[in-house]
Amino acid sequence: MGSKRRSAGWYGKRDRDGFIHRSWMKNQGFPDHAFDGRPIIGICNTWSEFTPCNAGLRILAEAVKRGVWEAGGFPVEFPVTSLGETQMKPTAMLFRNLLAMDVEECIRAYGMDGVVLLGGCDKTTPGQVMGAASVDLPSIVVSAGPMLNGKWRGRDIGSGTHVWKFSENVRAGKMSMEEFISAEAGNSRSFGSCMTMGTASTMASVVEVMGLSLPTNAALPAVDARRTTLAHLTGQRIVRLVEDDVRLSKVLTRESFENAILAIAAIGGSTNAVIHLLAIAGRMGIDLALDDFEIGAEVPLLVNCMPSGQYLMEDFCYAGGIPAVLAELGDNLRKANTVLQTDISQYASNAESYNRDVIASYACPVKEAAGIRVLRGSLAPDGAIIKPSAATPELLEHVGPAVVFENIEHLKERIDDVDLEVSPNSVLVLKGCGPKGYPGMPEVGNMPIPKRLAEKGVRDMVRISDARMSGTAFGTVVLHVAPEAQVGGTLALVRDGDEIQLSASKGQLELLVDERELNRRRSGWQPEERRYTRGYASLYTEHVLQAHQGADLDFLVGKDTRPVTRESH
Repeated sequence: MGSKRRSAGWYGKRDRDGFIHRSWMKNQGFPDHAFDGRPIIGICNTWSEFTPCNAGLRILAEAVKRGVWEAGGFPVEFPVTSLGETQMKPTAMLFRNLLAMDVEECIRAYGMDGVVLLGGCDKTTPGQVMGAASVDLPSIVVSAGPMLNGKWRGRDIGSGTHVWKFSENVRAGKMSMEEFISAEAGNSRSFGSCMTMGTASTMASVVEVMGLSLPTNAALPAVDARRTTLAHLTGQRIVRLVEDDVRLSKVLTRESFENAILAIAAIGGSTNAVIHLLAIAGRMGIDLALDDFEIGAEVPLLVNCMPSGQYLMEDFCYAGGIPAVLAELGDNLRKANTVLQTDISQYASNAESYNRDVIASYACPVKEAAGIRVLRGSLAPDGAIIKPSAATPELLEHVGPAVVFENIEHLKERIDDVDLEVSPNSVLVLKGCGPKGYPGMPEVGNMPIPKRLAEKGVRDMVRISDARMSGTAFGTVVLHVAPEAQVGGTLALVRDGDEIQLSASKGQLELLVDERELNRRRSGWQPEERRYTRGYASLYTEHVLQAHQGADLDFLVGKDTRPVTRESH
């Protein structure tokens, strides 16, 4: 075996250690020539029955293997932590960094020359990319793909988006519990991730725009044979990336991140992409800050998908997918490399929108200036964000009195209280849901409308928290307030009746309380007692960074590409 291959350090040595590495692999039936110096490709699989979004990854893994063998490589599949967004408590985000650690250490410890990342559900894609970035081998992504469109009583329904709508209708007495339950079966008609433009579809789109996957990765339905074909072709491509030594750092550049920000605006992408891109950039050593997301502020919404629009990912696929969006962005895109070793503009070659209701033109968009806005002010000194494309326009400029919930239990206790002093003009404020506070920064920022208002037809209010919200959710929701309440941010000091001013156009979020009064409150403030005192959750709480820093663990930022030289025997 040639010495240039990383895997030669495991399988190329003619000594006791080489004997051990090769011999134990041969107990699976691999022949001698599998160890003849060909590239060894790791297939990093997040399949799990507890992660329904990723249920099809076994099929895709086999297709990747076919492509690797065909291109002259040796594929070896390995499992890592799988994060089922819809199944995990207290939140899958608590474990994103654990997955990133798992991926990083597996790639570093095993004798692979390149890696294919198989993910889909919200946190699996960013967690895998974070981990791979910290080792910096040739890497490529295949996403699980979205479910088929949801169907209920003759109409399309979207995962997440309609769950929020239906549950509010039940609370308002506009929908019966029997109707609510009957929608379950039609909501998820195949394996795959959310078929709305939630976080899973957003991150699948982001890796395509950043050139980390082959074209069309984002939108092909999970059960579409073309996704299996894409996986096969990806297996071929990773072998070529290894042969040409195209490491992740040769694909991911500052320009790649800027293109991702532009695309998030154009597709109406999830606010969660902000925190994931910041974390990935931190692993790559790329200077990306929260304010950089203003790059997309004036980009129009081109994709008419829920929750910002009307259609679903299956429709987006048939209309042209990400290549069509890239074609519309045109000269706005920065020059950036891809896993095809071409500029990202080539992903848009010959692409077009086949349905202008779904993918609009840049000249005639779904909405103007739809990008995520960064907010700063006395209530969020280190920043917060809002998604105008999913908000009520009239509420984007607003002043109102706070109705405060000290934590998630307090919210659940008060929100349906008929005596709650609240009006449509009120600003709902939720504390204790940041990275350290919950812990893990859950998707609870889109608080329910108080029942007494929901029953009167109110469907949106200004809501502010240090939490996240599902990419499938909607509303005038201010998220990721930093510093969070648990570390003593201004959010911790807000009381019922305090006036709060939101101006999305000016990027402002102000607590209209005298500084002397805030100092008085601060002197008597105490953080909530920690809820987790052992294991990974304790480690996480001690080391997690704030939202504007990507909520990575402080000791994981950056990379370590040094070879492992010490043997196990």
